[in-house]
Amino acid sequence: MTDTTTGPSAAAPAGRRERKKAATRQALADAALRLFLERGYEQVGIREIADAADVSTTTLFKHFPVKEALVFDEDADQEARLLAAIRERPQGQSIPAALREHALRHRIAVVDDDAGFAEFTELVDNTPALRDYAQRMWLRHETALARAIAEESGLPADDPACAALAHFALEAPRAARSSQDPREAVTRAFDLLDKGWGALASRG
Repeated sequence: MTDTTTGPSAAAPAGRRERKKAATRQALADAALRLFLERGYEQVGIREIADAADVSTTTLFKHFPVKEALVFDEDADQEARLLAAIRERPQGQSIPAALREHALRHRIAVVDDDAGFAEFTELVDNTPALRDYAQRMWLRHETALARAIAEESGLPADDPACAALAHFALEAPRAARSSQDPREAVTRAFDLLDKGWGALASRG
């Protein structure tokens, strides 16, 4: 007799549940962004977003604990890409150089070729609550990034230099956004970090 609690038939419902949860989460994020872009973040309520996605507000809060999170629905993926940037960097590439490439690719985008991204960026930039949340979101990854830098460098997990590099690497793209040329500003900031990190490594 087949054990239905551990066999394929058990895995299938679990898989369907996960797909349904993912679909609900995506529907909520899509509805929220559409409404925010149409009317402005402050003018849209939680109940309106839930209604647009055909779910209850209770369900919405199961997926997104705060309103701001609806705009940033890939937080875990962001951290995974951030850590992969240094763990999977090409041989010979420095950690700051790898983080610079990540910042240029994922945080300083060429918006001219992507109208949707341009609208999203404008929404965040013009909404203080979203700007603050976005910065907190990136800085939440600071501890994990510092630990990964330490592992890659053979240094103690609590090494202050690793914590400093993680902090400034996450802060630099935000600081560069107000520059006339954000990509150039980010590049220069990471060049400075690279030189400092290289000097530190040579002393070690």
